[in-house]
Amino acid sequence: MAADAGADAVKLQTYTADTITLRHDSPLFRIEGGPWHGRILHELYQEAGTPWAWHEALFAHAAARGITCFSTPFDPTAVDFLVGLGAPAFKVASFELIDLPLIEKIAQQGKPMIMSTGMGSDAEVLDAVRAARGAGNTELVVLHCNSGYPSPVSDIRLSTIAHLRALTGCAIGLSDHTLGTTAAIAAVALGAVVIEKHITLARADGGPDASFSLEPHELAELVRSCREAHAAIGTPRAGLSQSEAGNIVFRRSLFVVADIAAGEALGPHNVRSIRPGYGLAPKLLPRVLGRRAATAITRGTPLSWDLVEGGEG
Repeated sequence: MAADAGADAVKLQTYTADTITLRHDSPLFRIEGGPWHGRILHELYQEAGTPWAWHEALFAHAAARGITCFSTPFDPTAVDFLVGLGAPAFKVASFELIDLPLIEKIAQQGKPMIMSTGMGSDAEVLDAVRAARGAGNTELVVLHCNSGYPSPVSDIRLSTIAHLRALTGCAIGLSDHTLGTTAAIAAVALGAVVIEKHITLARADGGPDASFSLEPHELAELVRSCREAHAAIGTPRAGLSQSEAGNIVFRRSLFVVADIAAGEALGPHNVRSIRPGYGLAPKLLPRVLGRRAATAITRGTPLSWDLVEGGEG
């Protein structure tokens, strides 16, 4: 299938069809429904896999472009092959979430792991996380995933991100098979730290996953939008932001709105809360009304305690 990609990484799929399934024409090996209706599993996987002979050149090209290239192995021989290429990380696909021996093999390599959880129950997710941890993994990202191809937006249930974080104690991301980019951007706002998406050079070229893959210009928009969403989260607000600082003077404050003689009472007819914000805070109006002016005050003067008889006391 077309490579999945994030903002600065590309993921391949490393397997041979014979390591995933059997070459068999039994109805058990034929897909019913969905985008691959009628296809035999072996034929589909044979078409979809990244040829092993391409990997070295792809890894080198990615490195030259400053892109992290890694892969999803589907059997122990693929793990060994990727180790030989110096793969910096490994992905576990949703359909392999229950293959604990494979997860342990990957975890033993001492590299970061990303695990998709499509179709997984809480118990199965925890089994997989414990298998990875127990085999020595110390860097694990768990991806929320709906393994529909494509996934209806109504099935993606992004609230699961928070649930998985609490369940596993891991950083959580999203493996997104919905059409478009809305779900991925929303996931970032909910704390997703990794976004996985299928990409293709052109959907019109066809391919097993072309119908729900992003084209390059859409990937660029996804990356831009996800980065903006991440930047927008920021940290909890404490005081003014830099962009606000210059506007604080336009808040309301107490101003003299009619000329006031020395000793004259301050009342609603000559003191009001208006913009800009150079006078006393509006919350002080009840304390000011009924007091007397300490001196003559002209209309348009911001009210301050030194203009009020008795001052702040």
